[in-house]
Amino acid sequence: MQIPTVPSSVALPRELSRFTQLAYNLHWTWSAAARDCFALVEPGLWNVTGNPVDLLQRVSAERWKKLAGDVKFLRVYGRALAALDTHLSAPRTSGYEARGPVAYFCMEYGWHECLPVMSGGLGVLAGDHTKTASDIGLPFVGVGMLYRNGFFVQQLAPDGRQTNIFPRHDFSRWPVRPVAGKNGREVIVSVEFPGRVVRAKVWVAQVGRVPVLLLDTDIAQNSIGDRVITSQLYCRGREVRLCQERLIGIGGVRALRALGIAPTAWHLNEGHCVFLQVERLRELKKRGVKFDEARRRIAANTVFTTHTPVPAGNEQFDPKLVEKYFAADCHGLGIQFKQLLELSREHPRTGPVNLTALALRVSSWTNGVSKLNAKVENDMWRHFWRGQPDRIQAVTNGVHVDTWLGPELATLFDNCVGPDWRLSLCDAAFWRAAMAKIPNAALWTAHAKQKARLVEFCRERIATMRARHSAPPEDVVAATTSLLDPNALTIGFARRFAPYKRADLLFSDPKRLQRIVNRAGRPVQFVFAGKAHHEDGGGQELVRRIFQWCERPEFRGRIVLLEEYDMAVARRLVQGVDVWLNNPQRPLEASGTSGQKAGINGAPNCSVLDGWWPEAYDGANGWDIGAGKEFANSNRQARHDAASLYELLERDIVPRFYKNRAAWVATMKASVATVLPQFNSERMLRDYVEQGYAPAAGRV
Repeated sequence: MQIPTVPSSVALPRELSRFTQLAYNLHWTWSAAARDCFALVEPGLWNVTGNPVDLLQRVSAERWKKLAGDVKFLRVYGRALAALDTHLSAPRTSGYEARGPVAYFCMEYGWHECLPVMSGGLGVLAGDHTKTASDIGLPFVGVGMLYRNGFFVQQLAPDGRQTNIFPRHDFSRWPVRPVAGKNGREVIVSVEFPGRVVRAKVWVAQVGRVPVLLLDTDIAQNSIGDRVITSQLYCRGREVRLCQERLIGIGGVRALRALGIAPTAWHLNEGHCVFLQVERLRELKKRGVKFDEARRRIAANTVFTTHTPVPAGNEQFDPKLVEKYFAADCHGLGIQFKQLLELSREHPRTGPVNLTALALRVSSWTNGVSKLNAKVENDMWRHFWRGQPDRIQAVTNGVHVDTWLGPELATLFDNCVGPDWRLSLCDAAFWRAAMAKIPNAALWTAHAKQKARLVEFCRERIATMRARHSAPPEDVVAATTSLLDPNALTIGFARRFAPYKRADLLFSDPKRLQRIVNRAGRPVQFVFAGKAHHEDGGGQELVRRIFQWCERPEFRGRIVLLEEYDMAVARRLVQGVDVWLNNPQRPLEASGTSGQKAGINGAPNCSVLDGWWPEAYDGANGWDIGAGKEFANSNRQARHDAASLYELLERDIVPRFYKNRAAWVATMKASVATVLPQFNSERMLRDYVEQGYAPAAGRV
């Protein structure tokens, strides 16, 4: 599906006229051919920005003219165009035969670091979801928001305190374009707010065959108070947050209608977007449908994904604030506000408005994002359907292989398995045979190259941070030359620094850890990365403590914390580490897709049996921390899990890495063979189509 857009103003030579299409279609984020082309345009600039639209804006006319006559460049450019055209015209294999597309609403999307409209796992999952919808040809359209200040950029002070920086982004340098209406002008949608009308400009991010509409209130038609509605993702102000959620719900539906898009299934990715159902109720009321029947109809073709039992993922508001913003809607629907309130509370007669509760009541199918997560969510919400079977199903998350697989491993698969391996992503037997076919030495060599790139990246990041901290020149130089050892066992830990994820578990016994990391002939090094939400004081204190542990003499150079955890950092980590560490407090991890990304790159997981890992772990493809034992006391649980982690490192992981290369590579192969076919996003999306989308569309 292609959405008409306002044309780009960049003039290019005729020979390169389609370069704009290459740059603005985010297919390049998973097309090596396109990135090879961009790298030749202006190598230094590409290495700095990684953004082809920035190339369009900044490369001189003289350079474009020279490239238009460069035979080598034109050959690479032709391959990039051929890859895009092949993708856009590929057979549609989704099996979704409904009249209209799936409409997917989400507050954040993670496609690439040059388009920072995401905060973490939810956004990256949504990005992988849209990419996969394009891969399999699913009729699909996304709806989200375009944030002028994004989430935030993290810098660490010399004492480890997290500094939150909100830059003002220039959308003209992002791979998004304003949507054009029938008259060729920008599309603006209007949403009624108390005492005023807020207007939002509609942009589009084209993700292969999938358009994602993004709403932006930072336009001249709005007051300064309303222009900031789309300033920050997950802003601190509760009223502004409610404004955001009203905007994406009601404004998102109106944006679809303005473009003539008529979805047959609607997907709420978390409860943030649930107010789209208010607008759909209004549409049916306008057609003369009574409220109870209208509610039944909108629920019939709506699916809802709930991601976490943690309170931050189950948004709540004061009923008086919600009444301020939705009383007029209720009046228009011919109902009293208390009827909406009863739908929105966990317990109808008391308590705050809970968007998860509302979403459960206005959808016909709900899923959690792993089997364990679905069980936990069913236990949380069982009072909603007493005496009935559990309503929350499981669709375990998966990752987009072409986005997260390292280039050396992708080339190895091409050479040893054959170029059509992507056609068998979900075939477990295929991947068992494929990994048996790949020579051990070839796999290790490919991994070593990806690991060397990670070490170089870490050195540059730490050197830059030390220079900003005014560290002695020799410390800065040392970071660029001797920080981390590309031959040492390297373990990665990266995620949002929420307290329940227990980033500091590794430091429970510092003396024992010191012996592990510094043992002669068997050194171990750890790379940490992660942000804490700018309103999460506990998480920010955790960042500070980890940083200070890293700076202690016994750990300095062996344990590092990288600042500004974004998709660029994530790619290098999951592609380069030897082991992926995950030790949340069970059962609070919803899924944990970072471990899946590492797993497909041959990095075995060492994880608590939480999220997706209980479905994957088989004793040969990684390690389980704690053996699934649970204690009611969180301190006792932490002591048990820390002891288990140290034991695994000392008795199995470190000796196997250094003393038995064949056994280690066998573990790597088992990781790829089990994780890749079961936990890729194509399997995930086909589950959504079969269990959620197709049945929902059939209930229209």
